[in-house]
Amino acid sequence: MSFIEEIARRRTFGIISHPDAGKTTLTEKLLLFGGAIQEAGAVKSNKIKKGATSDFMEIERQRGISVATSVLAFNYQNKKINILDTPGHKDFAEDTFRTLTAVDSVIVVIDVAKGVEEQTEKLVEVCRMRNIPMIVFINKLDREGKDAFDLMDEVEKKLKLRVTPLSFPIGMGYDFQGIYNIWEKNINLFEGDSRKNIEETIAFNDINNPELEKIIGEKPANRLREELELIDEVYPPFSREEYLAGDLQPVFFGSALNNFGVRELLDCFVEIAPTPRPKESDTRLVKPEEEKLSGFVFKIHANMDPKHRDRLAFIKIVSGTFEKNKPYLHVRLGKNLKFSSPNAFFAEKKEIVDISYPGDIVGLHDTGNFKIGDTLTEGEIMNFKGIPSFSPEHFRYINNADPLKSKQLEKGVDQLMDEGVAQLFTLEMNGRKVIGTVGALQYEVIQYRLEHEYGAKCTYENFPAFKACWVKPQDPKNTEFAEFKRVKQKFLGHDKYGQLVFLADSDFSIQMTQQKYPTVELFFTSDYQKR
Repeated sequence: MSFIEEIARRRTFGIISHPDAGKTTLTEKLLLFGGAIQEAGAVKSNKIKKGATSDFMEIERQRGISVATSVLAFNYQNKKINILDTPGHKDFAEDTFRTLTAVDSVIVVIDVAKGVEEQTEKLVEVCRMRNIPMIVFINKLDREGKDAFDLMDEVEKKLKLRVTPLSFPIGMGYDFQGIYNIWEKNINLFEGDSRKNIEETIAFNDINNPELEKIIGEKPANRLREELELIDEVYPPFSREEYLAGDLQPVFFGSALNNFGVRELLDCFVEIAPTPRPKESDTRLVKPEEEKLSGFVFKIHANMDPKHRDRLAFIKIVSGTFEKNKPYLHVRLGKNLKFSSPNAFFAEKKEIVDISYPGDIVGLHDTGNFKIGDTLTEGEIMNFKGIPSFSPEHFRYINNADPLKSKQLEKGVDQLMDEGVAQLFTLEMNGRKVIGTVGALQYEVIQYRLEHEYGAKCTYENFPAFKACWVKPQDPKNTEFAEFKRVKQKFLGHDKYGQLVFLADSDFSIQMTQQKYPTVELFFTSDYQKR
């Protein structure tokens, strides 16, 4: 197969939602349809020790939530599908925001009973800013929930999307009978318990066919016809161009747990979803079909296999091909590196691959060379843009609870910070370390992982900060900046790249500082590139 054909086969997407909307379950079912796994492990059921294929870490299995983004790939209808399953929990939002830099499209999962929730709003906003094509999947139709039209209204209003349904439910909850597939014009009937296997569909070219009454009953058949007429009048017809431009979002209905409506979603997805898209760097726009390799690190995961202390850097390939044992330039370090065992991911298995194409995610064994946002090329000096670090909202001092293990603690903290689990600030005054996170649950994860993966114990104490602001003086030599540093010295620290950070204790304090020192600029995100 030619290089261009390989690119055309690739579909790389992320699944985003509020926690518990069924994202991990949907991921599993997509793998099931792709033949990558034989049966799905019921995600929440604690009776089943297997756990969901996409939840790697022990703490995820205990809590029933996804903490880290996992990468899964499978083949379906001669397409190579790469899924990035993101954590839904808001405390891990930063990992999700970064993952969105590596996807070409997104599936948004919404719970039929809860509708649009807060975390979904934030994530969709990031996708809208980047014009990422989105498909909406309304999940859990086997439960009682909101009316389908009300839900689509809510999606339009709260998420500011323009939607068009490509499948529609027949009944809901107790009287849920199945899905009418508008995209393919057929009906898929729900038989109750179909968690393990894949349903057959009944084709209906003509919705007015009297056979419909026999299959679903007279009342539901009439109601379905009325609803489909209404859809024709109210919603715009599907246009792939508008979808790819991020201006129109198709909606599917289903129940991932019961394998329902998932095939419709997947079949339509492989047909309409974008192939790998070009990406902006600080020097130019990079297109996938260029011959020379370029790619960037969007995630680092340490200790994926607890038996071996391994660290994997996940690289999204933007252009060219990535080949085993070929030297590539690590732009930030300015040195060439070779990789003898690049990993690709097929469901839960890692495999060593000889060659990967644009759109693919490759895991590289890393001994500490990589940081999030790093770029690999075949010699060109450039950096991919838009992989920010956000201002944390929680701050705590980290203390060593076992003086004999200070080395392990230091190594563990360093590696977890490189993974982007949280941010580390070193105070200027006394050199004490402060950990900043987007959510409080992160502290538990850090403590747990330090103990179980690095054999180090830590304790925390509160640090009274409200926001971290990256400081950029217009003129580092002027007296105003010197005055700012003198007055605020108790609240100044450095991030892991040595950038100066002001740990403000309140919103008021930030406003006063900006008024008093107009030549000292404060930023709430640090672009990783500015170091």
